[in-house]
Amino acid sequence: MTLTTENSGRRLFIPALGGLYANLSDSAETILRVVAGLALVTHGATKIVDPFGAAGMVESLGFHPGAFWSLLLSATEFFGGILIAIGLFTRPASFAAMFVLLVTVWFHWVTMGQGYQGAEKSLLWAAIFLFFVIRGGNRHSVDARIGREF
Repeated sequence: MTLTTENSGRRLFIPALGGLYANLSDSAETILRVVAGLALVTHGATKIVDPFGAAGMVESLGFHPGAFWSLLLSATEFFGGILIAIGLFTRPASFAAMFVLLVTVWFHWVTMGQGYQGAEKSLLWAAIFLFFVIRGGNRHSVDARIGREF
């Protein structure tokens, strides 16, 4: 009998690692969620002190009125990042963050004409937040503590 990783059904080259992978899976996912959330908070911290500061930029992307979208951008990055990091309302906060990142993909790739090279980081971050939209906060989250999630 060979060990498989959780939910994969695949045989491992080194079966003895199966238990290690299974034991660390939730922890690794939690670390990714916390780091991604805190990174988003870091981006939002500069915006939250002047929540209308990006109004002109968001209007240049076609989001009108700029003041509304600038405020929403600031709140999504700062407060959404906190929610993702602690795992509260993980799916909706991650969806909002993913949307913001997909807009930055458009901005860098199309508006700025930087192509994949300019949008690469935003694509990776959008994929991370898509993961949490689908997966939720896991057992190490406030969502799990209160026993409810979206």
